[in-house]
Amino acid sequence: MRDTNRVRHFTGHHMAAILISFFAVVVTVNLVMARYASATFGGTVVDNSYVASQKFNGWLEKARKEKALGWAVSAPMRDESSHIVLRLKDASGEPLNGAGLTARAEHPLGRAPEQALRFIETAPGTYRSTGPLPDGRWKLRIHIIRGADTLDIAGEAS
Repeated sequence: MRDTNRVRHFTGHHMAAILISFFAVVVTVNLVMARYASATFGGTVVDNSYVASQKFNGWLEKARKEKALGWAVSAPMRDESSHIVLRLKDASGEPLNGAGLTARAEHPLGRAPEQALRFIETAPGTYRSTGPLPDGRWKLRIHIIRGADTLDIAGEAS
């Protein structure tokens, strides 16, 4: 017969195992999160937060005017030769013809130099960059102008 009344005491070995396990989990999670944080999009940082705060209301007003235009822009896509293709529609859903497009491509982590892109209209409402964009992930700042109306948007190309 087994003695079922035997009491096991909590010892220093138990406490050491608990502490080591706890800190192993904490360190592992921190290392994984640090790895993901440094390998993904680095975010946007302003040079001077005070100056940015003074411009904030102007940015909101510009955003309201851009929203009132009703223009729709497709997500940037690469074609087979790494050129960027965008499709634009006006407020009624018709192709937006005759617009002028430029873009600035920035590497999220600054590992590659900034690229300037110009676009030409290849079909009604379809615009293709005049030059290819190197492989990799890029943040795009796209400027669209048609007559007196302008639209500035951000996108991403992979």
